[in-house]
Amino acid sequence: MAFWEGGRIIARQRGLCYHGPAGRGILESTDFSPQIAQIAQIEMALVKLAYRSFLLVVIFLAACGQRPAPSSILPTAAANLADNTPTPPPPFTPTQLPNHPTTQPHTYTPTPPHTHTPTPPHTHTPTATPNPYAGLTIGDLAARAYGGGLLDIEDVLEETETFTRYLITYPSDGLTIYGFMNVPHEGAKFPVAIVLHGYISPSEYDTLAYTRRYADALVEAGYFVIHPNLRNYPPSDSGPDPFRTGYAIDVLNLIAILRQQSQDPTGYLRRANADDINLWGHSMGGGIALRVITVNNADYIRAAVLYGSMSGDEALNYRQIRSWSGGQNGDFELAAAPEMLQAISPIYHLERIQAAVSIHHSNTDNVVPVAWSVELCERLQALNHPVECFFYDNLAHTFRGWGDTVFIDRFITFFNRQ
Repeated sequence: MAFWEGGRIIARQRGLCYHGPAGRGILESTDFSPQIAQIAQIEMALVKLAYRSFLLVVIFLAACGQRPAPSSILPTAAANLADNTPTPPPPFTPTQLPNHPTTQPHTYTPTPPHTHTPTPPHTHTPTATPNPYAGLTIGDLAARAYGGGLLDIEDVLEETETFTRYLITYPSDGLTIYGFMNVPHEGAKFPVAIVLHGYISPSEYDTLAYTRRYADALVEAGYFVIHPNLRNYPPSDSGPDPFRTGYAIDVLNLIAILRQQSQDPTGYLRRANADDINLWGHSMGGGIALRVITVNNADYIRAAVLYGSMSGDEALNYRQIRSWSGGQNGDFELAAAPEMLQAISPIYHLERIQAAVSIHHSNTDNVVPVAWSVELCERLQALNHPVECFFYDNLAHTFRGWGDTVFIDRFITFFNRQ
């Protein structure tokens, strides 16, 4: 009989006893034979294969888990082999990964696609329509400046025993205005009278118009007389004149030049007293004079004579003018709103006037309604304004004869009182 142990074969007399992976056993043969040796070698090969497999499993587990020290593995395995009792591998303990700083993964934030914002179409902002009546109101005319430039003598028109008549020019808002000037021969510091003619067709106008007789009466009475032609009357330049404000501007510029130039001791106006200025106006000229004294209410404008004068109400004036012109004139003026017409019309601003007023009108005037002068007289009286009113019978729009003589005497007396 034989058996093996630790790789050696031991024989016993009765059967063969073996110890292998399947446990101990006894071979049936009592003789040690080559078959027994072959079986023993196979068992030994199997044992070696199991041992090597066990080592591979241990190495694999050590690589995945906490690697045990080699001294703690190999002796145990050898001991297990020595007593033929397989030792199960140590339990797998997961290894805590090192606590490295956690890097947040890059999060891709997509850029929103470019959204085309369409440019809004250009919206035309309408420009406010200019006010065609700007600058024409009493307030506008009172707020602006006047003057600039000099009055010049262009020629001597006539010389009498008591005065000299000169052809003159002066600037007015860029226009050259012509006229005549009567200057007494003797004396100084003459009160000034500005004489304003009525409407005459410009094509028929002459500088020495019908109003010359009134200018001559004033110079004979000791007044320094200036008679402007006004714009649009040859040889003066032409210029704008809505509501006849252009004519008023020509007079306001003349007054400003007179005030300045009279201070020149060698100038043409040195003998005029610019602190005593008086206005005289017939028909259209009366309406101009009324506007001037409403706009310029300085105390150096002493008095105004209004003779057969147009109304201070521009609505009344331009209804009449449109009728006279057969509808050719007056549309612009009458298109103004009622509040604009009031702002432009002197009759609604009479409280501004400081100058004394003398009104003369014929009851039988067939050109300019006498009712217009009556209304003006009553309005000024209601304001307790210094005013005198004369109404004549059986006289035309332009006085002649006895009525004209009475009229001249009255207005000279009136000016002398102021």
